[in-house]
Amino acid sequence: MKSILITGASSGIGHATAEAFLDAGWRVGLIARRVGKLEKIAATHANAVALAADVTDADAMADAFDTFGALDVLFNNAGIFGPSAPIDEIPLAAWEEVLNVNLRGMFIAARLAFGRLRAQGHGGRIINNGSISAHTPRENSICYTTTKHAITGMTKSLALDGRPFDITAGQIDIGNAQSELVAGLKAANPDMHTMDVAHAAASVLHMASLPLSANVPFMTVMATKMPYLGRG
Repeated sequence: MKSILITGASSGIGHATAEAFLDAGWRVGLIARRVGKLEKIAATHANAVALAADVTDADAMADAFDTFGALDVLFNNAGIFGPSAPIDEIPLAAWEEVLNVNLRGMFIAARLAFGRLRAQGHGGRIINNGSISAHTPRENSICYTTTKHAITGMTKSLALDGRPFDITAGQIDIGNAQSELVAGLKAANPDMHTMDVAHAAASVLHMASLPLSANVPFMTVMATKMPYLGRG
Protein backbone atom coordinates (compact mmCIF):
# COMPACT_ATOMS: atom_id res chain seq x y z
CA MET A 1 0.00 0.00 0.00
CA LYS A 2 1.40 3.40 -0.98
CA SER A 3 1.51 6.17 1.60
CA ILE A 4 1.19 9.95 1.51
CA LEU A 5 1.48 12.71 4.09
CA ILE A 6 -0.74 15.75 3.51
CA THR A 7 -0.24 19.03 5.36
CA GLY A 8 -3.21 21.33 5.87
CA ALA A 9 -5.41 18.23 5.71
CA SER A 10 -8.26 19.44 7.91
CA SER A 11 -10.05 21.55 5.29
CA GLY A 12 -10.18 22.78 1.72
CA ILE A 13 -7.78 21.34 -0.84
CA GLY A 14 -5.97 19.27 1.79
CA HIS A 15 -9.16 17.60 3.01
CA ALA A 16 -10.43 16.93 -0.50
CA THR A 17 -7.06 15.47 -1.51
CA ALA A 18 -6.99 13.23 1.56
CA GLU A 19 -10.41 11.85 0.66
CA ALA A 20 -9.31 11.22 -2.94
CA PHE A 21 -6.23 9.26 -1.86
CA LEU A 22 -8.14 7.28 0.76
CA ASP A 23 -10.74 6.34 -1.85
CA ALA A 24 -7.88 5.21 -4.10
CA GLY A 25 -6.58 2.85 -1.41
CA TRP A 26 -3.59 4.83 -0.10
CA ARG A 27 -2.47 5.11 3.52
CA VAL A 28 -2.85 8.80 4.35
CA GLY A 29 -1.24 10.84 7.12
CA LEU A 30 -3.30 13.90 7.96
CA ILE A 31 -1.30 16.84 9.31
CA ALA A 32 -3.00 19.98 10.65
CA ARG A 33 -3.48 21.90 13.87
CA ARG A 34 -7.20 21.12 14.23
CA VAL A 35 -7.01 17.60 15.59
CA GLY A 36 -10.78 17.26 15.96
CA LYS A 37 -11.31 17.56 12.22
CA LEU A 38 -8.52 15.09 11.51
CA GLU A 39 -9.97 12.57 13.91
CA LYS A 40 -13.36 12.80 12.19
CA ILE A 41 -11.72 11.83 8.91
CA ALA A 42 -9.68 9.06 10.53
CA ALA A 43 -12.78 7.67 12.27
CA THR A 44 -14.35 6.79 8.91
CA HIS A 45 -11.21 5.57 7.12
CA ALA A 46 -9.07 2.69 8.39
CA ASN A 47 -6.06 3.87 6.39
CA ALA A 48 -6.11 7.46 7.70
CA VAL A 49 -3.74 8.58 10.47
CA ALA A 50 -4.49 11.82 12.33
CA LEU A 51 -1.28 13.72 13.11
CA ALA A 52 -1.86 16.99 14.95
CA ALA A 53 1.03 19.39 14.27
CA ASP A 54 1.69 23.00 13.36
CA VAL A 55 3.77 23.02 10.16
CA THR A 56 5.95 25.81 11.57
CA ASP A 57 6.92 23.68 14.60
CA ALA A 58 9.93 21.63 13.49
CA ASP A 59 9.84 19.28 16.49
CA ALA A 60 6.12 18.58 16.18
CA MET A 61 6.50 17.93 12.46
CA ALA A 62 9.41 15.54 13.05
CA ASP A 63 7.25 13.65 15.54
CA ALA A 64 4.42 13.45 13.01
CA PHE A 65 6.74 12.03 10.33
CA ASP A 66 8.17 9.50 12.80
CA THR A 67 4.70 8.43 13.91
CA PHE A 68 3.57 7.91 10.33
CA GLY A 69 6.61 5.89 9.29
CA ALA A 70 7.26 4.72 5.72
CA LEU A 71 6.53 7.35 3.09
CA ASP A 72 6.06 7.49 -0.67
CA VAL A 73 4.69 10.99 -1.26
CA LEU A 74 4.39 14.34 0.54
CA PHE A 75 1.68 16.79 -0.52
CA ASN A 76 3.12 20.02 0.86
CA ASN A 77 -0.14 21.93 0.99
CA ALA A 78 -0.58 24.04 4.13
CA GLY A 79 -0.68 27.79 3.58
CA ILE A 80 -2.44 31.04 4.45
CA PHE A 81 -3.40 34.05 2.32
CA GLY A 82 -2.64 36.84 4.75
CA PRO A 83 -3.91 40.42 4.54
CA SER A 84 -5.36 41.83 1.34
CA ALA A 85 -3.95 45.34 1.13
CA PRO A 86 -1.25 47.47 -0.49
CA ILE A 87 2.21 46.86 0.94
CA ASP A 88 2.31 50.06 3.00
CA GLU A 89 -0.82 48.99 4.89
CA ILE A 90 0.51 45.55 5.85
CA PRO A 91 1.97 45.23 9.35
CA LEU A 92 5.34 43.49 9.47
CA ALA A 93 3.85 40.97 11.88
CA ALA A 94 1.30 39.92 9.24
CA TRP A 95 4.04 39.59 6.60
CA GLU A 96 6.10 37.45 8.96
CA GLU A 97 3.12 35.21 9.73
CA VAL A 98 2.56 34.44 6.04
CA LEU A 99 6.28 33.89 5.55
CA ASN A 100 6.38 31.56 8.56
CA VAL A 101 3.56 29.30 7.33
CA ASN A 102 4.02 29.44 3.57
CA LEU A 103 7.82 29.24 3.46
CA ARG A 104 9.18 28.00 6.79
CA GLY A 105 6.34 25.48 7.13
CA MET A 106 6.76 24.14 3.61
CA PHE A 107 10.54 24.05 3.98
CA ILE A 108 10.26 22.02 7.21
CA ALA A 109 7.90 19.51 5.61
CA ALA A 110 9.98 19.20 2.44
CA ARG A 111 13.18 18.79 4.45
CA LEU A 112 11.68 16.00 6.55
CA ALA A 113 10.20 14.26 3.52
CA PHE A 114 13.42 14.49 1.51
CA GLY A 115 15.40 13.03 4.42
CA ARG A 116 12.91 10.22 4.97
CA LEU A 117 12.76 9.32 1.27
CA ARG A 118 16.54 9.45 0.96
CA ALA A 119 17.04 7.21 4.01
CA GLN A 120 14.49 4.67 2.75
CA GLY A 121 16.57 4.26 -0.39
CA HIS A 122 13.80 3.69 -2.91
CA GLY A 123 12.90 7.25 -3.87
CA GLY A 124 9.59 9.04 -3.68
CA ARG A 125 7.81 12.24 -4.53
CA ILE A 126 7.21 15.72 -3.11
CA ILE A 127 4.31 17.75 -4.49
CA ASN A 128 4.19 21.42 -3.50
CA ASN A 129 1.00 23.46 -3.61
CA GLY A 130 2.05 26.54 -5.54
CA SER A 131 -1.03 28.50 -6.68
CA ILE A 132 -1.86 30.60 -9.71
CA SER A 133 -0.22 33.36 -7.67
CA ALA A 134 3.13 31.64 -8.23
CA HIS A 135 2.83 33.11 -11.74
CA THR A 136 0.39 36.02 -11.72
CA PRO A 137 -0.76 37.94 -8.63
CA ARG A 138 -4.15 39.12 -7.56
CA GLU A 139 -4.38 42.75 -6.55
CA ASN A 140 -3.32 43.40 -2.95
CA SER A 141 -1.79 39.94 -2.42
CA ILE A 142 1.88 40.76 -2.00
CA CYS A 143 2.47 38.50 1.02
CA TYR A 144 0.88 35.43 -0.52
CA THR A 145 2.24 36.06 -4.01
CA THR A 146 5.81 36.55 -2.81
CA THR A 147 5.79 33.27 -0.90
CA LYS A 148 4.23 31.34 -3.77
CA HIS A 149 6.86 32.60 -6.20
CA ALA A 150 9.44 31.32 -3.72
CA ILE A 151 7.79 27.89 -3.69
CA THR A 152 8.51 27.63 -7.42
CA GLY A 153 12.22 27.98 -6.66
CA MET A 154 11.91 25.41 -3.90
CA THR A 155 10.24 22.96 -6.27
CA LYS A 156 12.95 23.35 -8.91
CA SER A 157 15.72 22.88 -6.36
CA LEU A 158 14.08 19.80 -4.87
CA ALA A 159 13.61 18.26 -8.32
CA LEU A 160 17.25 18.88 -9.20
CA ASP A 161 18.74 17.79 -5.87
CA GLY A 162 16.51 14.73 -5.70
CA ARG A 163 17.72 13.18 -8.95
CA PRO A 164 20.58 11.12 -7.44
CA PHE A 165 18.13 9.61 -4.94
CA ASP A 166 15.13 9.02 -7.27
CA ILE A 167 13.21 11.72 -5.41
CA THR A 168 10.96 13.68 -7.76
CA ALA A 169 9.37 17.05 -7.05
CA GLY A 170 6.50 18.82 -8.75
CA GLN A 171 4.19 21.74 -8.17
CA ILE A 172 0.47 22.08 -8.63
CA ASP A 173 -0.82 25.59 -9.26
CA ILE A 174 -4.50 25.69 -8.42
CA GLY A 175 -6.85 28.50 -9.39
CA ASN A 176 -10.10 29.19 -7.56
CA ALA A 177 -10.89 25.74 -6.20
CA GLN A 178 -13.81 26.01 -3.79
CA SER A 179 -12.27 26.10 -0.31
CA GLU A 180 -12.37 28.15 2.88
CA LEU A 181 -9.65 30.45 1.53
CA VAL A 182 -11.45 31.05 -1.77
CA ALA A 183 -14.82 31.45 -0.01
CA GLY A 184 -13.48 34.54 1.72
CA LEU A 185 -12.30 35.99 -1.58
CA LYS A 186 -15.59 35.19 -3.29
CA ALA A 187 -17.55 36.89 -0.52
CA ALA A 188 -15.85 40.13 -1.56
CA ASN A 189 -16.26 39.31 -5.27
CA PRO A 190 -19.51 37.37 -5.90
CA ASP A 191 -18.81 37.13 -9.65
CA MET A 192 -15.62 35.12 -9.10
CA HIS A 193 -15.50 31.92 -11.17
CA THR A 194 -14.67 28.80 -9.14
CA MET A 195 -14.38 25.05 -9.64
CA ASP A 196 -15.07 22.00 -7.50
CA VAL A 197 -12.13 21.31 -5.22
CA ALA A 198 -12.38 17.63 -6.20
CA HIS A 199 -10.78 18.48 -9.55
CA ALA A 200 -7.69 19.80 -7.76
CA ALA A 201 -7.57 16.68 -5.60
CA ALA A 202 -7.81 14.42 -8.66
CA SER A 203 -4.91 16.29 -10.24
CA VAL A 204 -2.71 15.72 -7.18
CA LEU A 205 -3.63 12.03 -7.25
CA HIS A 206 -2.59 11.83 -10.91
CA MET A 207 0.79 13.43 -10.19
CA ALA A 208 1.39 11.12 -7.23
CA SER A 209 0.41 7.97 -9.11
CA LEU A 210 3.02 8.30 -11.83
CA PRO A 211 6.06 5.99 -11.73
CA LEU A 212 9.24 7.67 -10.49
CA SER A 213 10.58 7.55 -14.05
CA ALA A 214 8.03 10.25 -14.93
CA ASN A 215 7.30 13.61 -13.34
CA VAL A 216 4.96 16.56 -13.75
CA PRO A 217 7.21 19.47 -12.74
CA PHE A 218 4.36 21.98 -12.97
CA MET A 219 0.63 21.55 -13.42
CA THR A 220 -2.00 24.29 -13.58
CA VAL A 221 -5.64 23.41 -12.88
CA MET A 222 -8.11 26.25 -12.63
CA ALA A 223 -11.67 27.40 -13.02
CA THR A 224 -12.11 27.73 -16.78
CA LYS A 225 -13.46 31.28 -16.79
CA MET A 226 -11.21 32.83 -14.17
CA PRO A 227 -9.24 35.73 -15.69
CA TYR A 228 -5.80 34.23 -15.07
CA LEU A 229 -4.85 34.16 -18.74
CA GLY A 230 -4.36 37.81 -19.54
CA ARG A 231 -5.34 39.27 -16.20
CA GLY A 232 -3.54 42.42 -15.20
